[in-house]
Parts: sequence; C-alpha cells; structure tokens
Amino acid sequence: MIITMRNTDTAAIARKIDELHEERGEAALGRVLTLLIATDEGGLEHALALANGASREHPCRVIAVVPQSGKQTARAGDAEPAAVDPEREAEANGTDANGNPLHSRGHDRNLDAEVRFGADAGAGEIIVLRPRGGLVHHPDTLVIPLLVPDAPVVAWWPTEAPANPKTDLLGAMARRRITDAMRSANPWRTFDDLRRNWSSQNIDMAWTRLTVWRAMTATMLDQPPHLPVIAAKVSGPKDYLSLNMLAAWLRLKLGVSVSIEDVPGAQAVTGVYLTRVDGVLSLERPSVEQGVATISMPGQAPQTISVPARTLQECLSEELRRLDPDEVYAEVITRGWDLIHPAE
Repeated sequence: MIITMRNTDTAAIARKIDELHEERGEAALGRVLTLLIATDEGGLEHALALANGASREHPCRVIAVVPQSGKQTARAGDAEPAAVDPEREAEANGTDANGNPLHSRGHDRNLDAEVRFGADAGAGEIIVLRPRGGLVHHPDTLVIPLLVPDAPVVAWWPTEAPANPKTDLLGAMARRRITDAMRSANPWRTFDDLRRNWSSQNIDMAWTRLTVWRAMTATMLDQPPHLPVIAAKVSGPKDYLSLNMLAAWLRLKLGVSVSIEDVPGAQAVTGVYLTRVDGVLSLERPSVEQGVATISMPGQAPQTISVPARTLQECLSEELRRLDPDEVYAEVITRGWDLIHPAE
C-alpha cells in the first residue's frame, strides 16, 4: 500500500500513520529504531529495497528525505518579470516574511510525501518526504515529529555523504551514522573527509564489508602453532577502500609491514597472506562469482570454504544490529590508516 500526499505537512502525515495503524490493529511501539535515509530520486528505490530487507530483522520506521530541486522562473513570453511579492516569495522558499520555517506553524506547503505500509514497507512503515524550496534546508524539523518515541535513531547515506555526518542536520539527531564512501562519486575524497571528521557514532560500509575476512583471518591465527607473523600481504582491486582498510587493520594489530598487491580485474579482496618462520598462512578467494575461498596453512592440506560476497543488505543489517561504537574501526581509521598511508 502506497499513499501519496501532495502539499502536505508533518501533522497530516503523522495522523495518516496513526489511522493506518488503527485500521491494521497494530502499534508503532514494536519498532526498534527509526532509520533516516538521505538520498536522491535516483537512489531512492534501491535504498528502500535494502531497508525493507533489513527491517525484517530489525522492525523499524524508515524515513527517507529526498530533496526536490527547481526554482521559480518567469513565465515564457513575459516581457518583464512580474513584481516580487515578498510574502509569496518567502512562502515559495518555505519561510514566512520573517524567515521562520513555515512548517513550524503547520504549513508545509512545499512538502510532498508517500506513506508505505504492508508489502511495500517490510516489517515496519516507510515515509518518503520530498521537500521543495526552503524546506530542503530544514530536514530535521520535518523528521522530528515522525520519529518513533523512545527508539534510537540511525542515519544512513547510501551514496553521497556529508563531509561531517555529526554536524549534518539529520546526523546530529542520530545515535548511529552509516556511510558508504565506496558508492560515492569520489570514494577516496569522501573517506578522507570522514576520517578528518571522525566520530565514535560513525561507521562506513567499507569496513563492514570486511567482517568475514577479519573473522577468518583471526581464526587462522588462533590455530597452533602460535608463531609470530613477520610480514603480511593483501591483494585485490587497485585503490579499493576495503582492501586498504584490511591492510591498515593488519598493520595495526600485527605490528608488521603489510604490502598491498593490485589484482587486475578483481572486484573485491582476493587474498590475505601472513608470513611466519614456518611458512605462509593464506586465505584466497580469487572469484567473487564463485564465492569459494581456500585456506592454506603450513603442514596442512588446503581447505575450501564458501565465502560469498556480502550484500549491501547484509552490511546494513549488521550495522543496525550493533548501535554501540566500533572501537576497532575507530583505531583503524585514526591510527592504522596513517601507518600504511603516511602523510606526505
């Protein structure tokens, strides 16, 4: 069920949600969190599909904010621009004549919305807000009346993220802030911004994609004999953020030099190699499509295990599952990264 609401306000949206809950005989109190999504029209449906899947493990209210662009222009054929009415111009920008947001008085004239329930909304409900004019600068005040009471707030930027999520209007109200630098237009610049403006509530999907690799690498090192690692190497695509984060983690935790090998044509991390005096421990997954990894340890026969590539939905579900700060991630981006990419 998708209900479209034109030129509406947050009070009307809240009433509609309450009505739908009453009709279905349920309450929003079962939602474990509110997930805020900041995206554009091009990425909206993909982001909502991922949120739908994740919500089956974490029932939540999803609020997507999709700013609309467009400016008031003179009508074609006008010989001269019409005289400007300050009050009407202010309304077009989402403010009154004194510059106060109109939605603070319940007049969200520049707001369209969708309310999705049932099969279109996973295990929760979805609210899509499309502000126009000046309302695009007030996403926080649009969102606040729609939050689930007494539930944590998570902010997620599926592609482009603000340079400082902590000071972003949506990010400032969130207990957890999820970014995905690898899906931005400039992954390295985005990640540099995130590192410079690091906060304990921030996490990036480039790190989440490594969960299985880190777990399997730790498992290899837990097997006897417990000899020290004297060198390490990781392999994968050139300039792949997750690969560099894996190298930074190994450099930080093992205290040895870590080399990065570029593998032409690779789509993800392809291998981890740990050198000891008795030989090389390796974990290799040459092909993402096949999803089969081989573990090799000195004196033992190689073992093959299934290691499919992690989906975005799995990564999102993992981050919604754990809302506390990731201390290891914090160490990697604040200390480990500089060990493999020292400042010039």
